[in-house]
Amino acid sequence: MNQKTVTVIGGAGFLGRSVVEKLAKQGARVIILCRNADKAKMLKPLGNVGQITAVAGDALQDDVLEKVIAPADMVVNLIGILAPSGKQNFKATQAELPARIAKIASQHNVSKIVHISAIGADAKSKSQYAVTKAEGERALLRGFSPVTILRPSIVFGPGDGFFNRFGQMAMVAPALPLIGGGKNKMQPVYVGDVSDAVIASLANRETDDQIFELGGPKAYSFKELMALTCDAVGRRRALVSVPFALMHIPASIMQFLPNPPLTRDQLYLLEQDNVVGKKAKTLSDLGISAQSVEAHIYDYLAHLRAGGRFASK
Repeated sequence: MNQKTVTVIGGAGFLGRSVVEKLAKQGARVIILCRNADKAKMLKPLGNVGQITAVAGDALQDDVLEKVIAPADMVVNLIGILAPSGKQNFKATQAELPARIAKIASQHNVSKIVHISAIGADAKSKSQYAVTKAEGERALLRGFSPVTILRPSIVFGPGDGFFNRFGQMAMVAPALPLIGGGKNKMQPVYVGDVSDAVIASLANRETDDQIFELGGPKAYSFKELMALTCDAVGRRRALVSVPFALMHIPASIMQFLPNPPLTRDQLYLLEQDNVVGKKAKTLSDLGISAQSVEAHIYDYLAHLRAGGRFASK
């Protein structure tokens, strides 16, 4: 990575911050494309003066993509959404954008693309999130080589949108809902392991045109994850089973909120397990030992416990 220019599309988000930090430590010059350059400026101290450049712009516009891809040796695409918002719809963001990245990269001296997809990407899914993730993968593999596709399960770590959200709910709500009984399986993967996978994929030609599924060392039921969250924040809360059928009406209403807690599309995702496939290439194939939820969650959710970090668990 030393002296290579790596463009990180969507680099100011939760995963992006970890990727940018590790690229900078590897000696890469980093170009970050994000909607809010002021947010990305906070990442500049992670590198030396001039090492990290923040560009504000809409990734859905070709001229913006051209500006950040043209000078790059390598490109990392981290953009994905859990719910549509304005122009940020599933098709434009997760299916069409990867195709456009591939087209523009092929017109320049880009040597590799690493793309973050998701476990469960499936063109036959009922979920548009999963369908468009699969379409984006297919477009990249057809339009550019070499590409490495990484499919993480739920990504956790400081500032995540999963354990932090449910931890905050546990602070005020008397109960946490277990949609569909909480039986669906998930395999949360630590954000640092995912960013390590990005770096390994950029540096290793053996990952060219390969797909890797990224999960932690253990699969949990959603019920187990909610119980673990309650324990981490020091709250005893009832875990109430709610059938999928009862959630479709409220989800249909909530999906129109600016930051919806649940959508119908997400319900379809929850009907399926989100775990690494038995025959999939994994973190271990990238030389990475997966870190457990328990190794981190008690530390970064400490601020939610009564008494804070120094309270007894």
